[in-house]
Amino acid sequence: MAKKKPKKKQLYCYTVEMEPEQVKELKKALTKKKFSFKKVPHAHFGAKHEKVSVTMYRSGKLVIQGKDTTDFVQFFLEPEILKEVRLGYEDILDGYQGDRIGVDESGKGDFFGPLVIAGVYVTVESEKKLKEANVRDSKRISPNQILELRKLIRKECRYSVVAIGPERYNQLYSSMENMNRILAWGHARVIENILSRVNCQKAVLDKFAGKDLVLNALMKKGRSIEVEQKVRGESDLAVAAASVLARGEFVLRHKKLCEEFDVDFPLGNNKKAVIEAGRAAIEKHGLDSLVQVAKVHFKTSRDILGIDMD
Repeated sequence: MAKKKPKKKQLYCYTVEMEPEQVKELKKALTKKKFSFKKVPHAHFGAKHEKVSVTMYRSGKLVIQGKDTTDFVQFFLEPEILKEVRLGYEDILDGYQGDRIGVDESGKGDFFGPLVIAGVYVTVESEKKLKEANVRDSKRISPNQILELRKLIRKECRYSVVAIGPERYNQLYSSMENMNRILAWGHARVIENILSRVNCQKAVLDKFAGKDLVLNALMKKGRSIEVEQKVRGESDLAVAAASVLARGEFVLRHKKLCEEFDVDFPLGNNKKAVIEAGRAAIEKHGLDSLVQVAKVHFKTSRDILGIDMD
């Protein structure tokens, strides 16, 4: 019985360096193939046709993405433009899902401190560096490691951080009456902010509510992007990087809040510790201070104020 040939591994993303003359030749050839062109920051052009898209960066790097990447490289790019075979399957990044924006938040379960939403744009190159640095879900990293990885992510990636301080958070909650609506608003803002600087087709979010909440909060730029929500979204490296940025920003702002009010506000929502810190803040700074340091819709507020729930 004849052995079956091993199935060729499919490429979904491929990067290659191009010479200036090849760039001109490529654009002419793509025009003939009816590719649609668009402007992309820091690039000569971006172009798309059916199941493949290309971005020709000014640095000379060509990035190809999509389900037809393999065919595009083997049957067009190499024979017609590069005039040589370069495609080696060692260039495939296992598990790489293409350029994307990962979004995550921190502070949702913390009574004291802000709510922080962060977005990180991940490319082939930056994903390699994030993997080498062992970037992972912020819940699995110590505070000191988070701050170190935060520096790396901010250096290697395009990103956006929206921090909603307690006072502003309480105002938003008063009008929206739902934390998930605030999260959707924050997720949409970071996606829009990043899209103002890069061209990206996909955003990956940790699932917190129905997708429609986020889609409805997106504006013109964001409505053209594919939004994917994942349970345990931090398993995606882009979302994990966003979780690190969000938690790092939360930790720094929480520390500043403790110093400003001279109270050791606990992290999380441990009832006894939170009640003690909340009452200490009120004793030092008055009743209104609670709105300035905490998410007052939490039931713990009633315990701090001595209000009977019944």
